Amino acid sequence: MKKPFKTLVAGAIGLMAAMTGAQAADVVIGVPNWPSVRVTAHVLKVIMEENLGLDVSLQEGTNPVIFEAMDRGSMQVHPEVWLPNQNNLNNTYVSERGTVAMNSYGIPAFQGLCVNKFAADEHGVTSIYDLTDPDKAALFDTNGDGRGEVWIGASGWASTNVEKVRAQSYGYVETMELMEMDETLALAAVDAAVAASKPIVFFCYTPHHMFALHELVVLEEPAHDPATWNMIQPTDDPDWLAKSKAETAWDLAYLHIHFAKELETSQPEAAALLSSVKLDTDTVSAMTFALVVEKQDPAEFAAQWVADNQDQVSAWLGQ
Repeated sequence: MKKPFKTLVAGAIGLMAAMTGAQAADVVIGVPNWPSVRVTAHVLKVIMEENLGLDVSLQEGTNPVIFEAMDRGSMQVHPEVWLPNQNNLNNTYVSERGTVAMNSYGIPAFQGLCVNKFAADEHGVTSIYDLTDPDKAALFDTNGDGRGEVWIGASGWASTNVEKVRAQSYGYVETMELMEMDETLALAAVDAAVAASKPIVFFCYTPHHMFALHELVVLEEPAHDPATWNMIQPTDDPDWLAKSKAETAWDLAYLHIHFAKELETSQPEAAALLSSVKLDTDTVSAMTFALVVEKQDPAEFAAQWVADNQDQVSAWLGQ
């Protein structure tokens, strides 16, 4: 005998709710698409599971998606927010809405453009203004169109938008093709260029393993001057590119852990931990080297790192 339709629907909804409840993690960590944030996410997961007894899951997402999810309560942690890159999101969700909290400690970080040592030593490319010289720009041409190529970052990175503005402000958008692609592909091209002694130019930053792997030269440019920067993100204005400018070097950035403020009530020990974590540039660079260059499994590496750094972890936990 068939059950009434309403009974079937109610049963299905109840089953779905039960399944969702059974699968829901205590803490969901958002993971954007670059190496250092991935390794930090795994380390936080191990610490919370082993020391706080929480069920922690990792979920990929872009910066805006993770902030929106922390605001809604479907994610709880962003392990590495770059400021000032993500100032628009930080201002919206931390300062204005008050739904996201920020660890006050920030890891200092550099951003800029690098060339391999071959490009600097053999071709004299040492300044960002060299990219506006058609002859020097052509050194980086790999497709035969006469214009060089420069990797400016991956899609979804706030820094990628800034690099578009910098190319426009300095003028090398006229001589260089701005390449957006996944970092794994871009760094494979760097590896190949270094091995073949061919010039290459690309967005570079710390903390990152690339500086331990290759001899790189940071292109010289005028020191950062806030008066020469007016950076508007596309989420804030559809005409952002035309209205933005960035005519000097990046300012020093800082990387902060952010988390949903409701954790202070629902999981206060987790919130206290996330407010206390302190890492440094060298440590995070070494972590990314282990994952990307040595190809270590991120979960296994994180478990071993936590085991090897118990004093530091205990201090974060207030033990």
